[in-house]
Amino acid sequence: MKYKVFVCAILMTALLGANAQVASHTQNAMPKPASMNATPKSPPPQVSDKPVAKVNGAVLTDRDLLREMYAIFPYAQQHGGFPKAEEASIRQGALEMIIFEELLYQEAVRRNVTIPPQQIKKAEADFQRTFGTADKYQEFLKVEMQGNPDLVRQKIRRSLMIEQMLNTEVGNKSTVSVADAKAYYEKHPERFTQPESFNIQTISILPPRNVDPQKLTAQQKSEIKKRADEALRQAKTTKDYQDFGLLAEKISEDDFRVNMGEHRAVKRDDLPPDALKIVLNMKPGTVGDLIQVQNAYTIIRLNAHNQPSKLSFEQVRRPLQEELQKEKYEKLRSSLAKQLRAKAKIEVV
Repeated sequence: MKYKVFVCAILMTALLGANAQVASHTQNAMPKPASMNATPKSPPPQVSDKPVAKVNGAVLTDRDLLREMYAIFPYAQQHGGFPKAEEASIRQGALEMIIFEELLYQEAVRRNVTIPPQQIKKAEADFQRTFGTADKYQEFLKVEMQGNPDLVRQKIRRSLMIEQMLNTEVGNKSTVSVADAKAYYEKHPERFTQPESFNIQTISILPPRNVDPQKLTAQQKSEIKKRADEALRQAKTTKDYQDFGLLAEKISEDDFRVNMGEHRAVKRDDLPPDALKIVLNMKPGTVGDLIQVQNAYTIIRLNAHNQPSKLSFEQVRRPLQEELQKEKYEKLRSSLAKQLRAKAKIEVV
């Protein structure tokens, strides 16, 4: 499992101008979430390179912090700031991350981790290509790196050292073998058992939406029942899934009508008692009688009665390995962070 790619991190740094403008070389812009339209936002943070934390004497600045905040919530760059309700938690998460990065880097230095020159050279070339043109890269060097390409190489080396430390202590140790996944599968059979369920379609006849069901007149109740009886008559004449579905689209008054009345697999425990009683006595491909709930009526077509079954290991192997590996990775990363913090002097400014 890879650590954050250096190019992404340094690109974020390149975007931190006085007004937090989005540079012309920003990659892979993401669409704006609908919730951003109405969410109050704080003004874009200003960068002054003031300290925000010290880790064993090494100073981390607001530039480092803002870079990580943008990595956590990239929409802020594009849409004028962070949501006010979330900014504090985003800031705290970013602060924890840059402290962790610095701890990893210092541990890498202590262990004499080295990065081959050719790996640094390749990473630098990859980074330069993200700008599109040599002129844009030179502009970046001038504005963000005081015109000194050695500063870029230093950041590349630092990032690759962090990545190597994380891979050594977390990524390489979080592998989950097929045997590990199989052992988990056999120990937790309940997770891989599909319960009894029913594939059904429905047609529903409901009271008028603008009328309180408790205040229906006798005549209104009679009219609803009459429409339900007619719907049942038509449903009984349908020959298959398609016929019933087209009828549902035409006359049903529940939300499933837009999908040919289909509910797919409904668990036994999720069916109302009256509906369960009927489907248990139906054969697949048949239409049941009216089910009345207060003044609403439903007609069910049973397409399949699925008995409890267990998914095979081969069916779940790949997603299960990925799930277990992710859990193991996060536990190892958290444990590593605690170990490094326990022997460090950390001051939040």
